[in-house]
Amino acid sequence: MTAAPLLEVRNLRKWYDIKHGFAGRRAHVKAVDDVSFAIRPREVLGLAGESGSGKTTIGRAVLRLIEPTAGEIRFDGTDVVRLGRRELRQFRRKAQIVFQDPFSSLDPRMTIEEIVSEPYQVQGMGLSRTQRRDRVIDLLDTVALSAHYLERRPHELSGGQRQRVGIARALAVQPSFLVADEPVSALDVSIQAQVVNLLDELKERFGLAMLFISHDIAVMEHLSDRIAVVYLGKVMEIGPTEEIVHRPKHPYTEALLSAVPDPDPALKRKRIVLQGDVPNPVDPPSGCVFRTRCPYALPACAEAVPPLRSVGSGHAKACIRDDIL
Repeated sequence: MTAAPLLEVRNLRKWYDIKHGFAGRRAHVKAVDDVSFAIRPREVLGLAGESGSGKTTIGRAVLRLIEPTAGEIRFDGTDVVRLGRRELRQFRRKAQIVFQDPFSSLDPRMTIEEIVSEPYQVQGMGLSRTQRRDRVIDLLDTVALSAHYLERRPHELSGGQRQRVGIARALAVQPSFLVADEPVSALDVSIQAQVVNLLDELKERFGLAMLFISHDIAVMEHLSDRIAVVYLGKVMEIGPTEEIVHRPKHPYTEALLSAVPDPDPALKRKRIVLQGDVPNPVDPPSGCVFRTRCPYALPACAEAVPPLRSVGSGHAKACIRDDIL
């Protein structure tokens, strides 16, 4: 029997009001437009796409770090959008985030002990200083650091060590859900693998569900159970990781995968270079938003927004063509 979703996102929209053009007319930046997905307990959903595709906005809207314009976000049966201030704080004991930049997300004036223990004070957990310190030491040990770092400050740590501190802080209140927002993009390649492996170990150890955001499908392939591919604020394709990586059904997914280096030099992957730039989210193309860069576009692609439709077990795509992949 399939477990009920821990997180359900339905028709999520985040538009920003701006003044556009010389006349200063009101317009909307459609950062996220009609996005839906679900994540089950202990499942990792990878969210892939180019910079500016809306991935981070989705992650922050799910936690209500930014307010969604429209849509429904349900966590463990609770409507997150309708939570008041007190209930929202309680929700954040269950749902935490690891930010992309491991330096700017840590207060440079605070010691590592103060940073990791701060969630206990914010949540009013009533722990003594000794209890907080003991828990911080345990958390640092969990992320492969030690008590030696307690009195250090962020500028004294490497990028990988700072990100481990960020992960420890996110785990402090024992959440069941974690948004990992490009957690390795600011790190050296050798350190990226260590952090991804750490997240994988923590997922198994603590039974975490996770929204893992990255522009690099190769990075998320190791960690994710399913992958959703996002372009200009819309989901282009979603399905099991094996299907997305080895049998993509959308041209945008195919193009993203073609940019991933293959470790086997005998296998030469055909590189697909998309023409043009990502369209202006203030005035996106009619119909399929990807059609202006799609090598398989037809005139019909401009007529209507293609809905996500099933192309296999748990696999769906937003494309009208079935004769290309």
